[in-house]
Amino acid sequence: MSIDIQLPHNGWMARPHQTALWQYLQHDGGTRAIAIWHRRAGKDEVAMHHSCCAMMKGRAMNVWHCLPEYSQGRKAIWTAINSHTGKRRIDECFPKELRANTNDTEMMIRMVNGSTWQIVGSDRYDSTVGAGPAGIVYSEFALQNPSAWAYHRPMLEENGGWALFITTPRGHNHAKAMYDHARGRKGWFVELLTARDTNALTDAQLLEALEEYCGLYGEDAGRAAFEQEYECSFNAQVLGAFWASECRNVRLEERIRDDVTAIDGAMVHRAWDLGVRDDTAIWWWQLQGSQIAILDCMSASGVGLDYFVDEITKRRELYGWRDGHDYVPHDAKVKEFGTGRTRVETMQRLGLHPMLVPLASMQDGINAARQTLPLCVFHRRCELTGFAALEQYRREWSDELKAYRASPLHDWTSHFSDAFRYLSQGWRMMPQIPNNALPRPERGAWIIPPLVERSHRGGLRI
Repeated sequence: MSIDIQLPHNGWMARPHQTALWQYLQHDGGTRAIAIWHRRAGKDEVAMHHSCCAMMKGRAMNVWHCLPEYSQGRKAIWTAINSHTGKRRIDECFPKELRANTNDTEMMIRMVNGSTWQIVGSDRYDSTVGAGPAGIVYSEFALQNPSAWAYHRPMLEENGGWALFITTPRGHNHAKAMYDHARGRKGWFVELLTARDTNALTDAQLLEALEEYCGLYGEDAGRAAFEQEYECSFNAQVLGAFWASECRNVRLEERIRDDVTAIDGAMVHRAWDLGVRDDTAIWWWQLQGSQIAILDCMSASGVGLDYFVDEITKRRELYGWRDGHDYVPHDAKVKEFGTGRTRVETMQRLGLHPMLVPLASMQDGINAARQTLPLCVFHRRCELTGFAALEQYRREWSDELKAYRASPLHDWTSHFSDAFRYLSQGWRMMPQIPNNALPRPERGAWIIPPLVERSHRGGLRI
């Protein structure tokens, strides 16, 4: 049974597999929903029609349609054509008779009652703060920067707003965590629909999709892509991921834990990816024998170094961590335009302890991280942001070449992954602290030094 949209609209009707979500949003007054639906199930279609109805039924409101990257919005939503009708998707979902104006530059529609609908990107989440949305759709949430939801949630709560998360899986990342969390929460709508569940595609269409993926990516990767996109498998590998095997082993060996703690009195170091116009990301870590304890991580954009100093101070006071070195990329010694100081000098002025990692190629850094991940154990607080970024850090796909480039895709995962590359290079170069108490041998003689072990402060302990 289909449910009418109940507006002076274009006669759109929800398809059978869409009705449960539509009922929850439109008729049950639901405010939190996550729909893990297969590719071509009509996720954005339902979300956009709901947005139009929500904006016109009651009070005037601002609604955002958030994609992983702002630049994706124009092609995927704003100018996209419905292949079945030949009409623009936004014209079908937001009839022109209900609009006051359409701003093509900002990809925003203003309705006749003052409500607005706008496309935004999770890669610019901090630029949207303060705009006051009453509804947000997170399209392809599994590929989005999870920090976006952390920023937007207080605004929705203040406005009594709603949030709809629609996606196909991308491994065990923040989308999987939210799906698991929502399943046990009252008031949430939670649904996972595979292509077999919806019957939206015929067997012939599914077979064609599988053959296409296998032709593009090879038999194993192609089947993994099909399982991810059409069977909604969270266990399928992320295509093109640099550290897929290493991250999978971290999970299989249960090296993401709640009991990962720093050793008292030993230095806790930090590895930075210093952004200028992009995010800055930090990992907190400690070398513990042959193991590297990853204690925390964070990223932010649009703030100065003093903001991160405050965050470092908070963690020091909360956990009692002893300050170690700040491992930064080699270009941190370049003077910044306008200040005449290097970022190393700025960090020193703020009481940090910067240390340059060796200049190395991107590939060398990726290989260093590949060798470092088997040594790491992560605190649970890193899972949904930093570790999820490592799992999804992947090669850029070329539609022209029909192959992955050697270079990584630049998105929200890049900043955490770059910082982890510096961590992977930095822990090997930790300074050795000489012990001046050892006796000096006479010329031509030698002595047997006492047994030593590597300290957790990066030197030698006698």
